[in-house]
Amino acid sequence: MNHLASYIDHTALKADTTEKDILKLTEEAKKFGFSSVCVNPCWVALAAEQLKDSEVKVCTVIGFPLGAATSEAKVFETKDAIAKGAEEVDMVINIGALKSGQEENVQADIHAVVQAAGKHALVKVIIEACLLSNNEKVSACRLAVKAGADYVKTSTGFSTGGATVDDVTLMRQTVGKDVGVKAAGGIHSKADAEAMIAAGASRIGASSGVKIIAEDD
Repeated sequence: MNHLASYIDHTALKADTTEKDILKLTEEAKKFGFSSVCVNPCWVALAAEQLKDSEVKVCTVIGFPLGAATSEAKVFETKDAIAKGAEEVDMVINIGALKSGQEENVQADIHAVVQAAGKHALVKVIIEACLLSNNEKVSACRLAVKAGADYVKTSTGFSTGGATVDDVTLMRQTVGKDVGVKAAGGIHSKADAEAMIAAGASRIGASSGVKIIAEDD
């Protein structure tokens, strides 16, 4: 088994992703032993059906990609996704609330999703680091930890930038060793992935997973 495969959430989140794309994604995930597939909520049931006899988890996204849905909507989305087979959920924080200094609201928003997930799914919190100052990144990570999240995640991959080594390093320093750090956005090569892992990432989100591990053979 490729040593990088177990770090990778094999991802297809574009608006024009088709059923054929999802079937290909799940087959590749089973073949190469990726940690999960990460798909939009409408594809969770299909992915779960395709992966039911495998070790590959089904991950989906909540409040994606802007994070600006209400907490009630995020909670519904989380419960619906879990009912359809999601085992991990990557939720986007309310970025505007964070930048407005509304830390209690941000923490409550994350906590609502954590509670909705319960013991049924891991919760990864996307902070969209490219839109935040370093102080805001630290605040977002601390709020995620306080809210009971399992991971913090750098990026959606749909904003102005993706994962950076500096952000992963800062996030790992902030959350400590007991919370996961997921690097996502712009990771296209083995070198990219290994740099993120060296900086402290415990999971990699990438649509280039097959290419990344092919470089390692």
